[in-house]
Amino acid sequence: MISQGHGRTPARQATLNLRAFSLSVSTKKVYFRMFLVLSASLHPDSRSRILAKASVEELQSIGREVTLFDLAVTPLPACDGAIAYGDENVKHLSSLIESAEAILVASPVYNYDVNAAVKNAVELTGRAWTGKVVSMMLSAGGQGSYMSAMGLANSLMLDFRCLIVPRFIYATGEAFEGDSLADDDIDARVKVLVKETVGLADAVNKSESRL
Repeated sequence: MISQGHGRTPARQATLNLRAFSLSVSTKKVYFRMFLVLSASLHPDSRSRILAKASVEELQSIGREVTLFDLAVTPLPACDGAIAYGDENVKHLSSLIESAEAILVASPVYNYDVNAAVKNAVELTGRAWTGKVVSMMLSAGGQGSYMSAMGLANSLMLDFRCLIVPRFIYATGEAFEGDSLADDDIDARVKVLVKETVGLADAVNKSESRL
């Protein structure tokens, strides 16, 4: 008679090992860790860049890893549908987007839309955006362009199935003083936006890690 815990056949041991492996895989938590902030303005004294930096500081304050990609510092070529995709800066941005838990886009508003630089960045990086959580921060000259984020939001949702955070920052010139935010309400909204972006991104990535 074989005592309990001894005499396992090779086949039974292999089955137990497989079950243990399956359990370890199914319970392992695999998350993206980095949050990407994309500053799209090319203006040297950009106000939307101030929003971008405020979100970076807030992410850092809650202990999250964050990368700032500033299109004014790291320029991208115009998308020509061909050789521009091989540009080193384009490949670097694509890699950052792919590895990001979420992307926070900061852009000025021109002609009732985000600026051409951010649209060009999306064209160049394309499928890297697939399934990503995206939030937006806009700086505009007046209150009349409040819905100007919808063009980019719809494009990202329809083309790449992005999850758009249903809250965004819209700030006019009065919210800024020098190179900092002067409006406590906008500052508070940045904090709320970061909190909701992190919460949604964590929930999505935890859910996907269980699939």
